[in-house]
Amino acid sequence: MSALWRGRALAFVGVVLVAFSLRSAVASLSPILAEIDADLGVPSWVAGLIGAAPPICFAVFGVLTPVLERRFGLQRLAVAAMIVAAAALLGRALAPDAGTLLLATTVLFAAISTGNVVLPPLIKTYFPDRVGTMTAIYSTMLAIAAFVPPLVAVPIADTAGWRFSLGLWSVFAALAIVPWLVTLRRSRIAAAAGDGALPPPPPPQVLGRLFRLPMAWAIAVTFAVSASSVYASFAWLPIILVDLAGVSHSAAGALLALFGAMGLPWSILVPLVITRWRRLGAIYAVAASAGVLAVAGLLIAPGSAVVLWVVLLGTPQMLFPAALVFMQLKTRTHEGTVALSGFAQSIGYGVAAVFPISFALLHEATGDWTGPLIMVGVLMLAAIPAGIVVTRPQTIEDQWEQRHGAW
Repeated sequence: MSALWRGRALAFVGVVLVAFSLRSAVASLSPILAEIDADLGVPSWVAGLIGAAPPICFAVFGVLTPVLERRFGLQRLAVAAMIVAAAALLGRALAPDAGTLLLATTVLFAAISTGNVVLPPLIKTYFPDRVGTMTAIYSTMLAIAAFVPPLVAVPIADTAGWRFSLGLWSVFAALAIVPWLVTLRRSRIAAAAGDGALPPPPPPQVLGRLFRLPMAWAIAVTFAVSASSVYASFAWLPIILVDLAGVSHSAAGALLALFGAMGLPWSILVPLVITRWRRLGAIYAVAASAGVLAVAGLLIAPGSAVVLWVVLLGTPQMLFPAALVFMQLKTRTHEGTVALSGFAQSIGYGVAAVFPISFALLHEATGDWTGPLIMVGVLMLAAIPAGIVVTRPQTIEDQWEQRHGAW
């Protein structure tokens, strides 16, 4: 065990701290938005933009991050992302008005987006022999960081004020800077001594090539199915349960918490199932079947087994850690991993930014939830062809070389 972590302990700590910072920064604002509104007067359009900012920034910087990585390198970009995130978290806590709050939040989400893209290639660079284990740790930290801040944000705000509650999370982002700074310095020393070198930056044409590869699109669709269903559920599931299943508002909130908690066991299990047992098709079959059954249950008998429907609806969250693993397993080269991470997250979060809005517009147009729920069912079915492609024993480099020659 000591041999496993020797020389990689700092990278391990860096992955854990970055992962926690990425999600806690997103999850710590909405629970105390009412307190912030009472102090600053946050207009509804500003609150709406803050809510829409994460997937939009994730989509935009999914494309920009590989470009930035070519210019600055993987480790320096990770350091820069955490410096900007820590500063933006502190700036958000000190915001004197709603406009500054929106600006700081946008900058924060841009930094988080960059961190989202660089973490999978960092894991592959430092832990090529433990991709499943490290991705399980990474995705588990994301799940924990999505759960803990909403749990403690309000009590902390009630005790010490909303500014302290928001600013507290900058500490974790600041701590995440340290291991990657030290790792970067050690890599430079090793490179100067001829003992090693930083990974080469990806050539600019790699990202463009992915648009022509079925494997890249399959992983992007995998990411999109998971992200879109999660964003739509967090936005609309409580209302659907109240309207269709007749549950109380408090019960609907508890059921939404159950939905969110479903991501934690899958974050632990799925990377290990994929890397140790190679059951790729089983992941897609379970995810798609559970999602379709959940939609059917909510349409046909919403009040008869509402807990079961929520559990089934939360099961496709297993596609999120699956996509993170595939970003590493379905590439041979460093540049391929960086480009695939940016491509899949950009496409996935782009769809996730549009899906909840389309969901709401369809409900408004039809006056019921049948059409929107069918839309979720169709989304789940999209995982099936993606799963068929992903189960092929190929990398993106293999597909390109088969079709176009040298990578």
